[in-house]
Amino acid sequence: MTAVVRRSLLDDLAASMLGLIADRKLAVGDQFESVRSLAERFRVAVPTVREALRRLEAIGALELRHGSGVYVGPNVGRLVLANPLALTPSADRLVELLQARALIEPPVAALAAKARSEAALVQMEQDLEQAAELIASGDHDRLAEINMDFHRALAQASGNATLAEVVESVTVVNVREQLEILHIHGDRETDLAEHHAILAAVRAGDDVLAEQLTRAHLDGVLAVINDRVNP
Repeated sequence: MTAVVRRSLLDDLAASMLGLIADRKLAVGDQFESVRSLAERFRVAVPTVREALRRLEAIGALELRHGSGVYVGPNVGRLVLANPLALTPSADRLVELLQARALIEPPVAALAAKARSEAALVQMEQDLEQAAELIASGDHDRLAEINMDFHRALAQASGNATLAEVVESVTVVNVREQLEILHIHGDRETDLAEHHAILAAVRAGDDVLAEQLTRAHLDGVLAVINDRVNP
């Protein structure tokens, strides 16, 4: 019973800290209150404050800088986060992850063609330029990372922050294993050409084509992986 009460206290304390950040309209990188000040404010022990802060640090909502203090982290306003402690998945679990992406990302691409957030479109163009250079240089590890960045930028182009967070979460979780999948997929030139076609459809505002191309792209990857995992 004590453990349950303690978890509840830490959850409430962490939520109160996030509420304080919101009330003060603090932005990413802004300095937050000191540990001692927070302990006095919420009338709890310093070790309890530190434990709540570590929880928030684990999800990227806060950063604890040794000798400097507590700062607002990049994930402070997020609604959706990948599990940072996800276990290494089985082959079947990776297939399920790709199936989820194949269901989620095509409609998001359609939204991107309607919203066309310029900053995200510029990022997609830069990703494709880097991808072409990396194919030429043979840096396939970095290429796989850039390809994942392209998909995240595509979601950001939708203008829907929550959907962008969902897509980022499913591309970040078990990222090492997903990058291995991209190595297995293998046809880097085709992958680049498909990404160019998706960007062109989004740029043109063709939501139907953007959705179709994204679905075909991910279904193609999924088919290859299914053949390898379940021959």
